[in-house]
Amino acid sequence: MFTFSSITQYHADLLNGATTCVAAVQHFLHNIEQKRHLNAYLQVYDQEALQLAARLDEDRAAGKPLGKLHGVVIALKDVICYKDHPVSAASRILQNFTSVYNATAVERLLAEGAIIIGNTNCDEFAMGSTNENSAYGKVLNALDETRVPGGSSGGSAVAVQAALCMVSLGSETGGSVRQPADFCGIIGFKPTYGRISRYGLIAYASSFDQIGIFAANVPDVALTLEVIAGPDDYDSTVADVEVPAYSTATNSLPATLKIAYFKEALESPALDNEIRDNIFSLIDRLRADGHTVEPVNFEYLDYIVPTYYVLTTAEASSNLARFDGVKYGFRTPNVDKNLALTDFYKSSRSDGFGWEVKRRIMLGTFVLSAGYYDAYFTKAQQVRQLLVEKTNMVFNQFDALLLPTAPSPAFKLGEKMDDPIAMYLADIFTVFSNLTGIPGISIPLFWHSNGMPYGLQIMTNRFRELYLLQLSNQWMKQYRFAGSQERP
Repeated sequence: MFTFSSITQYHADLLNGATTCVAAVQHFLHNIEQKRHLNAYLQVYDQEALQLAARLDEDRAAGKPLGKLHGVVIALKDVICYKDHPVSAASRILQNFTSVYNATAVERLLAEGAIIIGNTNCDEFAMGSTNENSAYGKVLNALDETRVPGGSSGGSAVAVQAALCMVSLGSETGGSVRQPADFCGIIGFKPTYGRISRYGLIAYASSFDQIGIFAANVPDVALTLEVIAGPDDYDSTVADVEVPAYSTATNSLPATLKIAYFKEALESPALDNEIRDNIFSLIDRLRADGHTVEPVNFEYLDYIVPTYYVLTTAEASSNLARFDGVKYGFRTPNVDKNLALTDFYKSSRSDGFGWEVKRRIMLGTFVLSAGYYDAYFTKAQQVRQLLVEKTNMVFNQFDALLLPTAPSPAFKLGEKMDDPIAMYLADIFTVFSNLTGIPGISIPLFWHSNGMPYGLQIMTNRFRELYLLQLSNQWMKQYRFAGSQERP
């Protein structure tokens, strides 16, 4: 019987003949079929995945060199382009659209022998925190199907959580990998802005968007990052910096670290009391182990969510203007041939976009308008610069920064759908790293008394992903379930 715990274990089993790539794909296809009601996948490439698995098995038997991700079964969020496969951003306006090229990240996965098993559900155009905004229905949390899985990458998170793939890719604009990882009890990693190419990632807010990684353990995240990171001629925002050997680097961490946390965040009235208490218990354990853990005043906490939504909606208003019903995607049927072009655009966009996307487009158009540009957009850019300066000050003194990932564990389906402000405020602890471009990770350290998992968010300075991954791996071993029971 096929089992999976890590890529390292899987590769060892392949090499000693204990399993095959075909058996792995069959295992995950069976799981996907058994858990179809979770609605994690929009498309499953069953026959294609089996054919590639068989070819990889033949290559291995013939003694050919193996790629770093040989036979690794991976799912893609439905905003990442995979040539000759559907990509819709979970939106009606891109229904039946087929990608004509591979995202750079996908190209690199395939080059190292990965098997793409399907594309996963998400909030429409990655706009949402619950995966309830998809044109193709909501995704269910596999641990409690009455609760949300988080968003916008909820399908990718559930695919790993429910053992429907080995690793999955999501996208992050304001926490859309870390927050669903937190709700689903898995690892969600967001790299430094510019570490992974955005070429082939459908844009929401270009100065924020980043491909991220879901996995059940840190080494699998590290290996996947090693494959897909690095410079790319197709994306001018990618940093031209060396990509470390994340999967094999053995640099030992210092015996004692200097760690910061934002005092205002842990004292926020929005934060669940049990989450607060367990994070403070973990801080006590870190101090007992010789680490320096100090509060840092963060006077901008109340400004980060408004700043984030002003800037991202402004960029979304510009980016989504290309979806007009003319060149590709959805077009309003039975249009009067005498309809003016502007009215045609309005009709197609009104019918093709969901309510949350339309809300953000309208907000973004408003803050970019001539009468409000300086009052909102310019001011938000100034606050963003203050946040960058604050970040630089923190990492001049500290090795890492701790925050909760989300204010609460996964909440009930529909609980916040009628209150968009409450939904937006749920991003209060994650959008900071997107505004400043630093790497962040959510690691599943705790269980809540309501039976749901939640994590700890760790951040480091720009391009210190190796340090962040090593630290996270160590803490997963050392502090998991610190201050809380294993699973109620």
